Amino acid sequence: MSELKPALTSGLISGTLVSERPRLLVVDDQPVNIQALYQVFAKDSEVFMATSGQQAIDVCRQKRPDLILLDVLMPDMDGIEVCKILKADAETQNIPIIFVTSQDSPEEETRGLEVGAVDFITKPVNPAVVRARVKTHLTLKMQSDALRALASIDGLTRIPNRRFFDERLDAEWRACRRGGNSLSVIMIDVDHFKKYNDHYGHLEGDNCLKRVASALAESNWRGRDLAARYGGEEFVCLMPETDLAGAMNKAESLRLQIENLAMPHSESANADMVTISVGVATTVPSERESEEVLLGAADEQLYKAKQTGRNRVVGIALS
Repeated sequence: MSELKPALTSGLISGTLVSERPRLLVVDDQPVNIQALYQVFAKDSEVFMATSGQQAIDVCRQKRPDLILLDVLMPDMDGIEVCKILKADAETQNIPIIFVTSQDSPEEETRGLEVGAVDFITKPVNPAVVRARVKTHLTLKMQSDALRALASIDGLTRIPNRRFFDERLDAEWRACRRGGNSLSVIMIDVDHFKKYNDHYGHLEGDNCLKRVASALAESNWRGRDLAARYGGEEFVCLMPETDLAGAMNKAESLRLQIENLAMPHSESANADMVTISVGVATTVPSERESEEVLLGAADEQLYKAKQTGRNRVVGIALS
């Protein structure tokens, strides 16, 4: 698998790449059943527990488990409904779900598989069997996550591409809307890049973009932050739960990082080295607007940065 920039691999895929110690969620309204499965997996896995359908959904969104063992028959919200909700959400749809139930009928198993479950285990569970099946589905998840990761990175710079950025923006927009939190976008453009390409050649132009991408990737990002190549000489950064002041500080640190690379640019009109212009926009997502409004605002701020001299940061907080 091609190497990803290390600062950006965490959370690259919804329901991230399976770690050495898998994260399992056990859902059952009977604590004795949860305890039985906990004993099976506690030694080798991090095990979360939920005793209701809504609690299971909340834990999934907060903890992003690698696999869910889900009881079918529960009061208020049964496992079938929980599965439908999780599979309809981009943040959780790739988490494999194994139904665990006392009902042993072809019709029940078919119903579970039709709503998106990957397997069906009957109670009382056989520890060796459930351990083997979980191991199989964790392996399959790791393989599918790796393939999605390959499809989500930019071929030149090896950082996430625009397609993946768009997916993450949609997911983080909804997450920040639910929590009433700020969401910030940073748009970046390499100053006078066409002149750089024309003067130094396309190979050097590619190397320039690679170095800019590496500097962005190696910045001190938090777990859910993301930097991606947006297209051409444009890059974009996503910062959930970050207000305008925090995003502006980060944007300025990125500008300085690129400036400190000291890549010669004799054709630049505003410096003798490669620099970037940066636009920042922040909002608290609501039902009344979409993520396109935030992206458009960041792009407008980038335009202002370029119009007022380049190699600077301009930002706005949307009301």
